[in-house]
Amino acid sequence: MKNIKFKIKFIAIASMLAFVTTSCLNDLDTEPKYDLTLENLLQQDPKAVEGLLSRLYASFALSSVEGPDKSDIEGANAGESPFIRGIVNLNDFTADAMKNRWGDNGLDQLTTTTNWTSNNKFFKYVYDRIYYTIPQSTNLILIMKKGNINYANKDQVINELRFLRALSYYYLIDLFGKGPLVTDDNFNSSIPLPEASRKDLFNYVESELLAIEAQLPLSNSYGRANKSVVRMLLAKLYLNAEVYTGTARYNDAGTYITKVINEGGYQLESNFRKNFSADNNTSKEIIFPLIADAVSSQSYGNTTYLVNGSLSTETMVLANFGATDGWAGHRATKAWYGLFGNNATDLKNSNDVRARLFWTQGHQWEMDDYKTWNNGFPSDKFWNKNSDGTGGATAFSSTDFPLFRLSDAYLIYAECALRGASSANAAQALTYVNQVRARAGASAVGSITLQSVLDERARELNLEGVRRQDLIRYGMFTGSSYLWPWKGGVKNGTSISDNYKVFPIPTTALQANPNLTQNPGY
Repeated sequence: MKNIKFKIKFIAIASMLAFVTTSCLNDLDTEPKYDLTLENLLQQDPKAVEGLLSRLYASFALSSVEGPDKSDIEGANAGESPFIRGIVNLNDFTADAMKNRWGDNGLDQLTTTTNWTSNNKFFKYVYDRIYYTIPQSTNLILIMKKGNINYANKDQVINELRFLRALSYYYLIDLFGKGPLVTDDNFNSSIPLPEASRKDLFNYVESELLAIEAQLPLSNSYGRANKSVVRMLLAKLYLNAEVYTGTARYNDAGTYITKVINEGGYQLESNFRKNFSADNNTSKEIIFPLIADAVSSQSYGNTTYLVNGSLSTETMVLANFGATDGWAGHRATKAWYGLFGNNATDLKNSNDVRARLFWTQGHQWEMDDYKTWNNGFPSDKFWNKNSDGTGGATAFSSTDFPLFRLSDAYLIYAECALRGASSANAAQALTYVNQVRARAGASAVGSITLQSVLDERARELNLEGVRRQDLIRYGMFTGSSYLWPWKGGVKNGTSISDNYKVFPIPTTALQANPNLTQNPGY
């Protein structure tokens, strides 16, 4: 079993981290109701700092440290609302590669990119999760900054908290495009905060990440932020800067991704699947994981969602994938596996190991009906076995979610080079792409284009929460220039409008803060 940092031995004080549960639901009136109690606690027991920090890291991985049936978000379904589940729902099922068949109200609109409204609970879950972590982090930062907490590693903890806050804002920028900007300076505001634009949020996140980059160590405990984690987020922010602000920043993206590659000490794992197995905590490639464990970090919304959701006793043996439950929900479409061949035999016989991580037996190539289980191929990229196939079956997954990993960094570098960044060069870009392909068993290519890099990103990174973002950056998400199965609710795909590049602001947020405005088109 992993040495899980999120084994919460501070349950007795966990309720104190409800100090801003009102968050965005009550006008972002984030006055810390438990400030004195929490401050006194940290004065008396400074070691509790580590527990509280782990609690906030866990907010990206779990529904609640109190168990899989509890949620940090008031009124939210504990299984449906965790961060990982939300990112996959919003960034993978809305795009071309993955579809869900359950037909749940809200999720069905995501998988068909149709009828998005501000009342969709899955938008609300992600938005509320973002505005759970932001004020929680800010409150703890302010308490730590007061100077009367006698903790030797205090400055590093503050900088890690600033990273977690910046990471939350990054997803707000990407998914919703705007929202209240909670900072150290306005945290105790008694009036609803004004709406910050996408550019304002971008500038804030950039400034925070630049400020903490030099302060964090090059290495840190597993699952915690270090220099490379911050640099990776900076690179991703700059990679999408033209979408977010209207100004391209590919030179900056290339600069910071080069630092990740050259200084981070990470290596491509020789076994691709190790990155998505129960022993991936020993992967040399994963830069920043969100931790899962079948015993101590249980959630229906972490990789359990990816593993169990992609299995069914109708066509598969659950124990072969380390699971005891199959939810018969997720299948890939030919927009993903079609990048490896033209039929199931091509996938089975491919030298590319990534092509063989689809379950084809009992399933058909074409997704004639996305609600029919055997239409499309389930992806078994994520499983709950060790990378060598050992391990028993458990109800929850022990596979960590690799939010950042080195192959993504290589492909970001390649894209920057092709987009003319002076901080990246074409020859090195080709080398990196071929290293990613060679690790997978695919043949080397003699040249690369922007389209071939996008296709390589799909082969390598689908089901890791980046596909929608990639398609938007390439101008291929909305409109009709690129169609995929069930785009716009049509079997062969149809055009969708440009307002779908961001999600609607949830109705509850608009009601709570009169300064917020709805995104155009909703």
